[in-house]
Amino acid sequence: MAGYNLKNKEEVKEYLKKLHIEYNFGCYSEKNPEVCHLLGDYNEAIFKNYKKSAELFKKNCDTFNFARSCNKYARYNTTGVGVDGKDLKTAYQYMKKGCELGDGESCLYTGLMIMSSDDIGVEKSEVFQEGLDNMKKACHEMKEYRACSELGKFYINGVENLIKKDEKYASKLFVIGCEKGDSSACFTLAQMYNRGIGVVKSEKMAHKFRRKASEIEQEKKKNVGLQFHQGIN
Repeated sequence: MAGYNLKNKEEVKEYLKKLHIEYNFGCYSEKNPEVCHLLGDYNEAIFKNYKKSAELFKKNCDTFNFARSCNKYARYNTTGVGVDGKDLKTAYQYMKKGCELGDGESCLYTGLMIMSSDDIGVEKSEVFQEGLDNMKKACHEMKEYRACSELGKFYINGVENLIKKDEKYASKLFVIGCEKGDSSACFTLAQMYNRGIGVVKSEKMAHKFRRKASEIEQEKKKNVGLQFHQGIN
């Protein structure tokens, strides 16, 4: 946004209008899938046109196999916003495609959908291991660190007949999540050290992770970005 004064409402509007023109050209004329995804984000955030955004994300996924657009269209279907109602079966298929195309967040949510009680149109006993493997891949290979924290939640208690309880492995997963900025993982580690669950009991370590969690939360409050709630006239 070089050359624009963010404190000046009219200059911000002018910048956003030019950005919209650029995104339209890049998507429809140059057929650039990354720009099409940005146009979808723009319609969502600025115009609040969720239906148009959903259409863009779907087409970008179907036509260009753009992983992040598959993810976004799947998320629209989990809520029913911008589409013809909530459709978890469609959501799962698009989230799975996003994962197959290399999107770590899609791999995380594919796993969570499989492990949920929701009907996603598949026999979960047949795909459970695939979902678990996707979450592990997201955590350890794709740098989607929220997957580490979510996996930790499963392993700390276990899942009957599906996941063997492994508190030590859970603690390692929470360490990854905490180090990468997940305050809930830090809080969980603090409790684990306080009680000696999966780790050697240590009040010193419990205090360390409680403090880390607090620091993360404070940093989040400082870094709240600008949001455009009213769109462009």
